[in-house]
Amino acid sequence: MSAAPRPFATSAPPFGLLLDVDGPIANTVTRTIAVPGIATDLAALGNAGVPVVFNTGRSANFLWREVVPPLRDAGLDPRARVHAVGEKGGTWFSFIEPDDAVHVDPSVQLPPVVAALVRPLLEGRSGAHMFLDETKLAMVSLEQSTAVSNDAYLRVQPDFEAELLAALTHEGIGWIHEVYDRRFHPDEHGATPVRVEPTIISTDIQHERSGKALGAERALALLGEDGAMPRRWYTVGDTPSDYAMADWLHEHGHDVVHVDVRPVPRRDEPPYPVDLVDDLEPDVATARFLAARVAEV
Repeated sequence: MSAAPRPFATSAPPFGLLLDVDGPIANTVTRTIAVPGIATDLAALGNAGVPVVFNTGRSANFLWREVVPPLRDAGLDPRARVHAVGEKGGTWFSFIEPDDAVHVDPSVQLPPVVAALVRPLLEGRSGAHMFLDETKLAMVSLEQSTAVSNDAYLRVQPDFEAELLAALTHEGIGWIHEVYDRRFHPDEHGATPVRVEPTIISTDIQHERSGKALGAERALALLGEDGAMPRRWYTVGDTPSDYAMADWLHEHGHDVVHVDVRPVPRRDEPPYPVDLVDDLEPDVATARFLAARVAEV
C-alpha cells in the first residue's frame, strides 16, 4: 500500500458505500458503466471523503478494466478511500495501488480440478451460451455470452448446473447449490467445500466461505487501515445474495440500509431498513440513489 497522505481520513465520514457491481454499477447487457452519472457521482462522493468499496464476484482484472478508468476520468482523487473486493472476498485491491495490483486469499482458492471439470461441459450446448472467465484467480465462473440473449442463457443455465453438480459428485467433491432454496451433497467426510451460486448472467463456483459477507468483512479491514469508520452504511445489490453484505454489517453492530435495485423475488423481512426499487433498471436506480447521496453530502 502507498504511504501517500489521505486528506479524507481525518474524521468519521457520514456514511460508507458497499456496492455490488453487476447490475447496480455495470450494466448486465453491456458489462460496462453505461449510465454516466454513476462514475461522476462516485468520484464526487470519494472526493468528499465517503468510503466506497465495490464488493463483487467480478475479477480484479474486470474491475481495473471497466470500473477504475471511468472513475478516474470523472476526476476521482487518487488518494480517495476507494477499494475493490473481487471474487466474493477472494481478491482485493485499493485504487491507490499501482495499476493491475491484486491480492489473493489462498484459503478460498478453488483447486484446479474444478476448472478442469468445467471445460468439457462447455463443449456441448452450454458452450454456445456461456464462457469460462479466465481472469478469475480464486473462483471459477461461467458467464453469459454477449452473443445470446439473457432469456436464452437463463433457459440453458439450469441444465448446465445439473451437469456441473453431477461432475462434482462423480469427482467426490462435496457441494452446496444456492438458488432461493439450498441443496447440498457432502463428500465422503461430510464436507461441502464448494458452493455453486447462479446469478443473472453467470454461474459462480466458489469456496464455501466465499460470499458477500466475506467481502464485507474484507472491506472493513481495508478501511480500518486508512482512516475512520463511517457512522452508517448503505449496501446496494440486485440479487438475494447481496443482502449478506447488510446482514454482516448489522450483525457486527453497524447501522445499515440495504438498497435492493432488483427486488424479485423478495426475501424475508431483514432486521434493518430496506429500500426496494422495482420501477427502474438496476443501474438507473443506482444512479438515482447516488445522486441523492451526493446531495446529502
